Amino acid sequence: CGLSVNGQLEQLNQYPDFNNYLIFVLTKLKSEDEPTRSLSGLILKNNVKAHYQNFPNGVSDFIKSECLQNIGDSSPLIRATVGILITTIASKGELQNWPELLPKLCLLLDSEDYNTCEGAFGALQKICEDSAEILDSDMLDRPLNIMIPKFLQFFKHNSPKIRSHAIACVNQFIISRTQALMLHIDPFIENLFALAADEEPEVRKNVCRALVMLLEVRLDRLLPHMHNIIEYMLQRTQDQDENVALEACEFWLTLAEQPVVTNDVLTTHKFSVFIPCMCHQGDIEEDEAIPDNEQDIRPRFHRSRTVAQQHEGDGIEEEEDEEDELDDDDTISDWNLRKCSAAALDVLANVFRDDLLLHILPLLKELLFHPEWVVKESGILVLGAIAEGCMQGMIPYLPELIPHLIQCLSDKKALVRSITCWTLSRYAHWVVSQPPDIYLKPLMTELLKRILDSNKRVQEAACSAFATLEEEACTELVPYLAFILDTLVFAFSKYQHKNLLILYDAIGTLADSVGHHLNKPEYIQMLMPPLIQKWNQLKDEDKDLFPLLECLSSVATALQSGFLPYCEPVYQRCVNLVQKTLAQAMVSAEQRVRLHQSQPDQYEAPDKDFMIVALDLLSGLAEGLGGTIEQLVARSNILTLMYQCMQDKMPEVRQSSFALLGDLTKACFQHVKPCIADFMPILGTNLNPELISVCNNATWAIGEISIQMGPEMQPYIAMVLHQLVEIINRPNTPKTLLENTAITIGRLGYVCPQEVAPMLQQFIRPWCTSLRNIRDNEEKDSAFRGICTMISVNPGGVVQDFIFFCDAVASWVNPKDDLRDMFYQLQCNLVGEENWRRFADQFPMPLKERLATFYGV
Repeated sequence: CGLSVNGQLEQLNQYPDFNNYLIFVLTKLKSEDEPTRSLSGLILKNNVKAHYQNFPNGVSDFIKSECLQNIGDSSPLIRATVGILITTIASKGELQNWPELLPKLCLLLDSEDYNTCEGAFGALQKICEDSAEILDSDMLDRPLNIMIPKFLQFFKHNSPKIRSHAIACVNQFIISRTQALMLHIDPFIENLFALAADEEPEVRKNVCRALVMLLEVRLDRLLPHMHNIIEYMLQRTQDQDENVALEACEFWLTLAEQPVVTNDVLTTHKFSVFIPCMCHQGDIEEDEAIPDNEQDIRPRFHRSRTVAQQHEGDGIEEEEDEEDELDDDDTISDWNLRKCSAAALDVLANVFRDDLLLHILPLLKELLFHPEWVVKESGILVLGAIAEGCMQGMIPYLPELIPHLIQCLSDKKALVRSITCWTLSRYAHWVVSQPPDIYLKPLMTELLKRILDSNKRVQEAACSAFATLEEEACTELVPYLAFILDTLVFAFSKYQHKNLLILYDAIGTLADSVGHHLNKPEYIQMLMPPLIQKWNQLKDEDKDLFPLLECLSSVATALQSGFLPYCEPVYQRCVNLVQKTLAQAMVSAEQRVRLHQSQPDQYEAPDKDFMIVALDLLSGLAEGLGGTIEQLVARSNILTLMYQCMQDKMPEVRQSSFALLGDLTKACFQHVKPCIADFMPILGTNLNPELISVCNNATWAIGEISIQMGPEMQPYIAMVLHQLVEIINRPNTPKTLLENTAITIGRLGYVCPQEVAPMLQQFIRPWCTSLRNIRDNEEKDSAFRGICTMISVNPGGVVQDFIFFCDAVASWVNPKDDLRDMFYQLQCNLVGEENWRRFADQFPMPLKERLATFYGV
């Protein structure tokens, strides 16, 4: 039916008079009911959006004059529809061609007739929302200089609706620091204060919204009144109207980011106001058998592979921490008062740290052990919200609280069980630092039971919490692997669609955390059949492949040779996914040319995420299987496909293809080598630090290639060296990129010292400082061999920065003997054996001690 109606509308659009008819129904045909008239206006609005440039002049002029004459219609619905129509015409670039619009609307604001004033204000509010930028430009002769003072006059109007419109209009210009508003900032703030206690919730909401934005852009003007504003916002956070309370709650999130937030501005004892806001509404107990509503499943974003170095005392450093954010409500982005209060408490705990605890602890005790489940549940949420900021102060209480929380995991209320999962995950770091039998084992046992809970929300919370626990505990989980896998595999048969996606993540994280310990026949037998069964069920176009491919990538890397039996079909399908996506992209590009942009909605670009995730899984296979992947590569056209992917417009595709190039270079270089002459120029053009992850992976791949090429790398040095030296000297370059750049420069110098050594002085200092913190490994080894070789070719390049070199050398825990000898020989050659003592005496004490134990000198 929808199609035929659209088809008829398209046909009717062939008649020039059709739009005149629509405006007539909207504004003149009072005999029709309002919804029909409004619908006619909305169809006209869509026509304006799609075809306005084709309207004959007479038609567009008639529509404009009808709109202005009927903006004061007695029906609120018709007024609103006319307002939408006006702003749609205005945003089609017509503000310039409709010079009388803004003066006329501003004039109508002064009308004695309420409907006219309200209609005009409604239209102005929509125009301010849709065309804020152009209103503040010379193109229109700066109408805001007149409009903003005009709006301010209406803050005192006797109609709450008009007051609300007036604030909403001005609010559009705060964040952009519009000059016309900045000139009137003081009267604006005074007027806001005058409306602070307005009886109309919509007005209070707009006042709160204005203050939140002013906090970001004009803190200087609010500071003198800060004490009163904070008192006011504390009241509003408890407003009867939830929308007002939510706006007020945003204030604390913004306030915590401001540098002025100190104890003299804020007294922490007031923050108990958040606690009532954190109580839960509504409750479902058992729902595991009810199929998921597909609209509730969040779109997933795949994070492409980034190659990073390992650091002393930790696993891989991530560029950005993934937020373990509270996700405990049903709809996709249900940002509500409860979540906002929890977030506010979280940021404030990070500002005030343990000072906050003094005031919250007595309350917490009462909440956590409260007989009413709703109150107890809000207490558990508070405990989770303050975990990060108040961790130090909480430690003395955790031996009592963690067992209590573990008990709450089996509470009869599903919402108590689910929030407890989240809160426990926020304390996982502490749990793992204690003897495993006391907390880790009971926590793990109970969480695994919750993964099999009969309530879907609890399943989801438990799965997410378990993934966090896995990241913290790593190999501590090895003794319990059989038990863990049992549960996760059983969940496969139990879970509905949405939670399956989270289950994949928990399995992938487990594989990342325990690594090769997973490679035991009995574990493989448990884990692989259900994963492969899902793999076979899913079609190539199914988005659920993303999390499954990510999961398999982690599993393949962990299982290494154990993944061999499953390798071929997985490899083949990944290559097919890449090939299919590239082919679709070609078709859609041709279609675009054919349609010549006339109907941009008619063609569909392919979803390149399929290709990105497939490239990443191929990387996982190459990393896990090493040389055994050679035959699969030999029998496929993957290198031809990679050549296309490496030139794709989308950065994430290039990023993943460079990671795969590096992994295949390590695994089976004989197949990569014939393509190097084609690949190297592409790698050179991707050394652009604006796209950090693309640049990082390209840099890493160049380093891996140089180790394999040896002296044959010589013709390619000029393509990449200058960019690499520029990147290592760039201020504010992320740590991961600096480390990979330093390693690659070292490796290039190792294989082609004559070409790289002349530039030594330009990079030696940042080179040394970026590599002093990474763990001893093969990459560090080859990079340091390279730097030593370059120093022996160009000793003058290091003389000024010699202490930095010594410091970098001292960062080794146990280098191979021949590398240690290289260091010693170099230092003696550069300074001379007799001068070395004198020279070393000037070093800071810690460095002197490190070097002494290092060489026994």
